[in-house]
Amino acid sequence: MKLKWLLLGIAIVLLAWLLPQKGETLATLPQHGRILAFGDSLTQGVGASAGADYPSVLANLTGLEVVNAGISGETSGEGAQRFAQVLDATQPHLVLLLEGGNDFLRNMSEQQVERNLAQMIEQAQQRDIAIVLIAVPQKGIWLTPASLYKRLSEQYGLLLIEDKLAELLKSSELKSDAIHLNNAGYRQLAEHLHQRLQQAGAI
Repeated sequence: MKLKWLLLGIAIVLLAWLLPQKGETLATLPQHGRILAFGDSLTQGVGASAGADYPSVLANLTGLEVVNAGISGETSGEGAQRFAQVLDATQPHLVLLLEGGNDFLRNMSEQQVERNLAQMIEQAQQRDIAIVLIAVPQKGIWLTPASLYKRLSEQYGLLLIEDKLAELLKSSELKSDAIHLNNAGYRQLAEHLHQRLQQAGAI
């Protein structure tokens, strides 16, 4: 009898592990779906050649329209001020949100960054637009993703790209300067996003 219950417990644990977790699945994008890449210079593509920014590469990989709404130097607070207007202007089916790097560089409050991102996430969800959150590393030697992104992904049930950007920024071969990627780095980011979107069922 004990063995039976033990096996049942193991089966339940395995099933929970195998089933997609909240945030790990996305609605399939329509054939002519539109993705909005929203963020700062890493979205705009500072350090990349023309057409080598990650939204452009992702558009080529997916065959979908990817709108590049990146503004170099933007803080999350500035992003929050324009986010709703950009959503309404572009009408995306999915948003890739990459904000916070400039806040960290300027030693701004992590709590304020979290509030700004939460505001943007809620504005998208109110419009039934899916969000994929891309974590930005904290300023420091180890370039670990700021913990606020994990909290937000759990709170709002989002697909989180947690470690990839930090991993890329640790490689001098993939950077154009201290804080920006080069063509190869942006391509790897786009390829990873493409893979994760496929795994989530979006494409």
